Parts: sequence; C-alpha cells; structure tokens
Amino acid sequence: MVESYSMLIGGAWAQASDGGTFETFNPATGAVWARVPEATAEDVDRAVQVAHAACYEGPWASMTATQRGTCLRKLGDLLADRSEALGEIETRDSGKMFKETRWQAKYIAEFFYFYAGAADKIEGKTLPIDKPDMFAFTEREPLGVIAAIVPWNSQLFLTAVKIGPALAAGNTVVLKTSEHAPAVILEFGKLVAEAGIPDGVVNILTGHGDPCGKVLTSHPLVARVSFTGGPMAARHVIHNSAENFAEVSLELGGKSPFIVFEDADIESAVNASVAGIFGASGQSCVAGSRLIVHETVADQFLEKMSEIAAGIRIGDPMAEETEMGPLCTHGQLEHIEAQVKGAVSEGARLVCGGARADAASDMFFQPTILDCPSPDLTIVDTELFGPVLSVLRFKTEAEALALANQTKHGLAAGIFTRDSARSVRMARNVRAGIVWVNTYRVISPIAEFGGVKGSGYGRESGFQAVYDYTRPKTVWVNLSDAPMANPFQMR
Repeated sequence: MVESYSMLIGGAWAQASDGGTFETFNPATGAVWARVPEATAEDVDRAVQVAHAACYEGPWASMTATQRGTCLRKLGDLLADRSEALGEIETRDSGKMFKETRWQAKYIAEFFYFYAGAADKIEGKTLPIDKPDMFAFTEREPLGVIAAIVPWNSQLFLTAVKIGPALAAGNTVVLKTSEHAPAVILEFGKLVAEAGIPDGVVNILTGHGDPCGKVLTSHPLVARVSFTGGPMAARHVIHNSAENFAEVSLELGGKSPFIVFEDADIESAVNASVAGIFGASGQSCVAGSRLIVHETVADQFLEKMSEIAAGIRIGDPMAEETEMGPLCTHGQLEHIEAQVKGAVSEGARLVCGGARADAASDMFFQPTILDCPSPDLTIVDTELFGPVLSVLRFKTEAEALALANQTKHGLAAGIFTRDSARSVRMARNVRAGIVWVNTYRVISPIAEFGGVKGSGYGRESGFQAVYDYTRPKTVWVNLSDAPMANPFQMR
C-alpha cells in the first residue's frame, strides 16, 4: 500500500494547488511506499504569506518569550514520546539504521529543551551613551519569516537546529524538506499543533529545487535562509537571495580529515574511524572520509580497519543485528561507483570493498577503503556521501597539517594523539569549523557547529544561534524636559 502525505500550510494539511505529486521509495527494498505533494510557486507564496501574518498579527506575535519556550518544551516531549514511530518512518524512507533514527529522534528532543530554556534569555543592553540627557538601549527582535531547507540525511536533527532557535526568538518558519525521504518531517509536523504552536508558525513544504526552493529563497517576505545541502544548490540560494536581501547561512558538507599520529591509541582510533566513515553508511556531512595516518602505523591501522569492515553486517536497516544499511539515492550510488573506479585508475589501491553489496536491493554498497598514493587523486577531495574512505600517509606533524588543509572543504576534523600539546596545536591550525580530539561525531545542543571555506558559513546549535535569528533595535529616549533646539542655530 502506498501512503499519501500532505503539506502543512497555515495549520492545515494540503495537497499541491495543481494536484502534483511525486513518489518516494524504500531504499532497502526498492519499492515505492509513499506519495507526497509537489509544491507549486503558488503553494510556496501561500505558505510564506501565512507565516508572515502569523509572525506579526497572530497569537504567536503576542506570546511572551516564556510562553514560546513552553511550546518548544512540549514539542521536545512529543518528539521523545514518538521517537520509535518517527524512527521507523525515517528508516523506511531513507534506509538509515532504525537503531540510529530511533535514538536520534529521542535525543533531538534535547535541542528543543535547550531552546525552550533559551527563549526568555535573549537580552538587549543599555548603552553608556556620550550625549547628555539621552538614554539609549537595544532590544532584540525576530527577523520575520525564516526559510529553512534541509537535506534528507538527519532531517529531524537539522530541522531542530533551525526551527528551535528560530522559534525561540519569535520568528515563524517555512521548512522545505528534501525531495528524497521527506516523510519523517511531515510526521513531525503533526506534533506542532499538539505542542500548542499556533497555526502558520511552522509550515512544511515538499518539492524540488525549482520551483519550490527557488521561489522560497527569493520570496520578498523571507528574512533569512538557513540552508543545509550541496554547494551547487547553495550557489542558487545565494543568487536567489539577491532578490530579497535575506540573510543566509550555509552548511555544505565536507571531506573531513581524520588524522592519526604514531602515538595514538590505535584501537580507539580504528573504532572511531569505522564509526566516522561507515556509520550511517557514510551518509553524514561530517564523515571522516580522509584518513591521514602516520606511516609507521598505517599498515597496522589499515589491517585492523579492513578486518572490521569485512565483518560489517549489511542488510535490513530495521533489524537490530544489521550494522550498515543501504544508500538513499541512485544518484549517490552511481557517483560513488564512478569515483571508486576513477581512483583505482589513478593509482589507488583497493584495500577492501569497492562494489555493490549482495543484498535485498541494489542500493547497498560495500564498506570501501582506498589507499591513495597522492592527495592529488580526484577522490581525495570529492565528497561521496557513502562508505568510502580515502587514505593518505604522512611523516611529520607539518605534513599532516598540510594534508588536512589541502582541501576546498572545512567542516570537521578528527585528531588522534596522546600528546596534548600537539592536539592543541593541530586543533588550532587545521581549518575546520569542528575539531574532535580522540573522539568523533559527538554533538550537543550546547555546542555550535558549521564550516569554513567550501563547507559554508554561519553556525547552528548553541546559544548564539538564537541571536542569529534576531536583529538589534536601538531606542533613543530624550530625558530632558527642554524643547528641541532650533536645528539651524548651531552652538
């Protein structure tokens, strides 16, 4: 049976204005399982108009910050309570491991709790102004309508780090899901009204980049665009924002270096590297897809890692015993196959994997390790979004740093060493927005994340994110009872 979904606009569930739909399939089986609306330009305009009215005219506009926080806390409670059901839907739609999607849905509640507490902590300040008889202060006000665009992987997490701070600050949101695996966000949308959030404050659209994304990011009533996705789409977002002068933040993925020194705890580093590249089938923006390992431990490291990779249980992502599920899209799969073939032709040694796995559908790819003779191989700086690891070797700390920074990306980095001074030197000098030392892929609502260089700009999560969804307003008050002087008589 094919499930039918609707978009959320103004608190009501709606189909596309022209009746258009598209299908989404289960990557683990290859079967179509859901049908969702294909939003038109008219649908986008209606959603933005509704969000704009909700921001300035509806009950949301008159709520206190504490009341907004109460809504966010309730939303977190509902998310935690429904984590099993949400995880199952996300797994069916994207192929991600159920034990991961279930856990992630539950943990994401913590982000809403964090922003619930932050809502009434937004402060202005009194200015020690240099003018006699003048009192000046600032207050922070919401930007208005936020266009939030999320990719298919980790949709609930990326939704939370966008709408959590946006709502805490008093904005309203039009959220565009990915055209791949959008169902879990529509399921999440059912919790919005239950949380006491007024109609029109959160709107959810399903559609493709054109017209849905294009109209949304260029709409004159959109004040800020928060985008997570690929660099090609990001260029369109930046171009579109020239139409409305909206603020823009971009998180564009990466090709993160995972640096292992000769004094590292090898077992710990191997386990972290396995998690960093084969966890979520490598479909993570922070995947540690470039292993940069000291030449004295490289062979030992690869032997241990390939042994684990060969034993990874590939199969049904709903099964508890499965360790790696399918890829989400055919485009990914074909891209990965081409890049692996190209790397071998350029001189890379295939340590393990390199082909589709024998499984229920053709969407499964083997855990793959490529020992690369040079950082100049195309695959070394190409984001694959799959379970493929490129390996480089180094002799000195300076060489390791140079290899780490020899990339157009700059989202994350991992450093494994027992030398605390070296870990700090490397963390300071590697050009990445997130650096993990002797650990990997750790997140928290308290900690900001984001990239540099080709991985984008702006930060999400953390308390500062709330301020990023506000603008300061300066207020001047004349304390003197004397009338204003004649402006044409200067003294």
